[in-house]
Amino acid sequence: MTTQPHERITGDEYSAFDSAYQWFNQQLFGGRLPPCLITLQRKARSRGYYANERFGHRINAAAFTDELALNPDTFGDRSDKDILSTLVHEMCHCFEQHFGTPPRRGYHNREWAGQMISIGLMPSDTGQPGGKQTGQGMSHYIIEGGPFDLAAEALLQTGFCLNWQSAAAMSQAGKVAKERSKTKYSCPSCGQRAWAKPDSALVCGECMEAMEAQE
Repeated sequence: MTTQPHERITGDEYSAFDSAYQWFNQQLFGGRLPPCLITLQRKARSRGYYANERFGHRINAAAFTDELALNPDTFGDRSDKDILSTLVHEMCHCFEQHFGTPPRRGYHNREWAGQMISIGLMPSDTGQPGGKQTGQGMSHYIIEGGPFDLAAEALLQTGFCLNWQSAAAMSQAGKVAKERSKTKYSCPSCGQRAWAKPDSALVCGECMEAMEAQE
């Protein structure tokens, strides 16, 4: 059967994630992590997940491999580096599974948090500085100048890029961008309201006063 062009393109995207996994495995984990089957899965309220021995071999019944899934619905408003940070977030779960003490399902413990910090990702339940570092639902932010930040920059400098995301994510990102391109204005005297670009100079037609941008 002849491979169609679109099949090669989408296959290349999975190859890109596989290459990124191998890159960060070498750069941040000393090449110790076992291979993972990387998939794209839509899981509500999650940017990704890791599952131990999720797949079994169809011929060799004794062979299993872990799954590392990323949610394409969350790609829309994030950079390639941000998406790759989710990949590495899940790789830290893989590291803990094979070289540490895995917690109960879905929980992010201190051991995992310590591993995250050591490779340059700060655990945070809010995704912002000051958030809790452990818990059931956890995000993170990139430590500027940390190991992940430097390794990701080096990878991106090679021309690495991600090309595909959920069409729904594109639509949502466009909607957000459109909303951000407009600002609400109101007249300080009569309260008349209008929408315009952030740098517009509007004058109320009733009061002839300059309208003020609303936060």
